[in-house]
Amino acid sequence: MKALICTTPGHMEYIDIPAPEMKKGQTIIRILRTGICGTDFHAYQGTQPYFNYPRILGHELAGEIVDSDGGEGFAPGDQVTFIPYYHCGECNACLRGKTNCCVKMQVCGVHVDGGMREYLSVPTAALIKHDGLSLDELALTEPLAIGAHGIRRAGVEPGESVLIVGAGPIGLGLMEFAKIAGAEVTVTDRNPERLEFGRKAGVQVTDKPGDITADVVIDATGNLAALNGSLQYLAHGGRYVLVGLQKEALTIAHPELHKREGAIMSSRNATRQDFELVTQSISSKRVTPADYITHRVQFGDLKALMENYPKKSIKVMVEY
Repeated sequence: MKALICTTPGHMEYIDIPAPEMKKGQTIIRILRTGICGTDFHAYQGTQPYFNYPRILGHELAGEIVDSDGGEGFAPGDQVTFIPYYHCGECNACLRGKTNCCVKMQVCGVHVDGGMREYLSVPTAALIKHDGLSLDELALTEPLAIGAHGIRRAGVEPGESVLIVGAGPIGLGLMEFAKIAGAEVTVTDRNPERLEFGRKAGVQVTDKPGDITADVVIDATGNLAALNGSLQYLAHGGRYVLVGLQKEALTIAHPELHKREGAIMSSRNATRQDFELVTQSISSKRVTPADYITHRVQFGDLKALMENYPKKSIKVMVEY
C-alpha cells in the first residue's frame, strides 16, 4: 500500500509499505480522510518537539473498518475515528484518569507512524463511534477535542472573560467550547481571514489586543513571542493556559505573574470525555467544524501541497 513519509525536515516521499496484519486488540481502518494540522506542518518544518525522523504523519483521521477483533461493538463497514494518544494504562497519570499525559505516551503520527497511508491498524479500545457524523466531521473531532480539553483544563465558568491568542483550527475549537461554557470570548490573530471565522461565530475579534484583560488567557499559537508576551493580558487572579507547543524555553516576568497571583498551566491532548463532548456537540449542531475546511486535496497530491502549503488555509482535508 502507499504511504507518504517525512524522511527529514522539508522532505516527504511516497513509499510502498506492507498492509497491516490483523492482531488481537487491534482494528484495521481504511483511511478516507486526514486533516492536516499545525503538528504535521511543524514536523515537516523540523520545529516539532517530541519528534524523530523518518515518520509517517497524520493523526486527524477518519475511515472505515476493514477488520476488527469484534470488541467494543464495532464491525467491518463502520465509519469511525479514534483517539490517537496511545497510553499505557499503568502510570500514575493513567491511573488518575489523565491518559492524555501518560508517562509513556505514544501519539499516532508523532511518536509512532500515523495515518498518511491507505490502511492503518489502531487499538480497538481507542475507537470512537461515528454517532451520525460525516467523514469530515469525524476527522475534525480530534482537533476540536484539543479545544474542549483546554477549556475544561482552564475551568472556564459562565460569565468569565476568555482571550484566545491564535485563531487557527485549535484556537477556533477553543473558541467554540469557551462559548459553550458560557464565557465572554475574544479571539486575536494577525490573519484577517482567520478572524473572520470568529466574527461569524459571534465572538469579539481583534488583531491588536491592546489593553484587553481576561480572566483566562489561552495561547493556541505555540509562537515564542506570543507565549512570552500574552501574560500582559491576564487579569489579576486569572489563569494562563498553554495549549500551543514551543521547543524553546518560556520566559515569564515573575513580578507580573506574582502580582496577579496568576496560575500557569499547560493543556496536552484530550481524553475520551473530551472526544465524546465533541461528537455530541457536532451531532446537536452546537459546533459545525466542516466550516473550517478551506482546502481539499487528494492523497496523491498531498506531497506537493506540503511543499507549497496554502498560507491562508484554516483546515486542509485530505481525501483518499
